[in-house]
Parts: sequence; structure tokens; C-alpha cells
Amino acid sequence: MDLISLVVVLIVVGLLLWLVNSYIPMDARIKQILNVVVIIVVVLWLLSAFGVLSGIPRFNIGNP
Repeated sequence: MDLISLVVVLIVVGLLLWLVNSYIPMDARIKQILNVVVIIVVVLWLLSAFGVLSGIPRFNIGNP
């Protein structure tokens, strides 16, 4: 995965999380749980993409 696609994915995930937090009415506790889950998934995905975590299967974006 090249750096540009990595940055684009991070921007899209951040934008979607911001939209959910701003425009979908939810309890503050649910929003906090959602934010923590998304951040944990993104960090694990980044670690896997950079090869730090080899036990997690890779999800390729674009052409392999």
C-alpha cells in the first residue's frame, strides 16, 4: 500500500467519524465507545499495514 492511499483512507475514516459525531444524535457514552472502537481498529490496521503485526490478515485496498 502506498503512502497516498494510506493518507486518503485515514482522511476518509476521520471525516466519516466526524460526520457521525456531528450529525447523528446519540448518547455521549455511545459516541465515546464508537470513537474508541474506530481508533483501535485504525491503529491495528496501520500496525498491520506497516508489518508490525503479522498475525492479523491484511486487507488490501486497490490492486494487490
